[in-house]
Amino acid sequence: MLPEANWITRAPSLRRKAALLAKVQDEAGHGLYLYSAAETLGVSRDEMYEQLHTGKAKYSSIFNYPTLTWADIGAIGWLVDGAAIMNQVPLCRASYGPYARAMVRICKEESFHQRQGFEIMLTLSRGTPEQKRLAQDALNRWWWPTLMMFGPKDDDSPNSAQSMRWKIKRFSNDELRQKFVDITADQAAFLGLTIPDDHLSLDPGTGHYRIGDIDWNEFKEVLGGNGPCNRQRLEDRKKAWDEGVWVREAAAAHAQKKQAGKMQAA
Repeated sequence: MLPEANWITRAPSLRRKAALLAKVQDEAGHGLYLYSAAETLGVSRDEMYEQLHTGKAKYSSIFNYPTLTWADIGAIGWLVDGAAIMNQVPLCRASYGPYARAMVRICKEESFHQRQGFEIMLTLSRGTPEQKRLAQDALNRWWWPTLMMFGPKDDDSPNSAQSMRWKIKRFSNDELRQKFVDITADQAAFLGLTIPDDHLSLDPGTGHYRIGDIDWNEFKEVLGGNGPCNRQRLEDRKKAWDEGVWVREAAAAHAQKKQAGKMQAA
């Protein structure tokens, strides 16, 4: 929500504004679905908020990068939501029911987000030279962070083996990353954009694209709280929490009043 809300007031048309508003609202819903699923395991939502605000809880590294131009909104939809779909579709058949059911709805909505982003990138890449330059610049900045979204290499992933054993994950990090690269490389060619990887090449033997080395030091730095926007994102989140106290109190009071009315009527 935070990276994309940055562009709601600056979207280039009313149509784009309405679509982005809907997308940000969807993303808020995704968080609520997953908090609700986690609550079934016995942890309260307030506990999870506290863990987020203190930095104990980790969230996807991708949310700590800035959105500098309108093209970033297209790149996020195309790349970030595309990678999310790649990660999350197998989770629709995960072993834990509340999580799997949440993922079914999330993936349906993410498919619209991905198409929205690709359409923005298509419009820019077919536009003026300046618009195409913006699209290429956004791709340059979001490509590698998106590949990091799939997590560390399988040999270096501390949680993958357990997640596979518990049947939460059905495919490894490297398998999903490879599938994403294979699909997205062809999409970039259709857009007339260049993926920022000098080592990207198609292996005729396997039919898969080879890629260069990912900077895992950057990944660790961002997860460790030292990314471009880590501090800003958490400060914005805590500010929203503090300024929303009256809303939560009013909602609780209304619920109590409504419940009291029902009991009196009974």
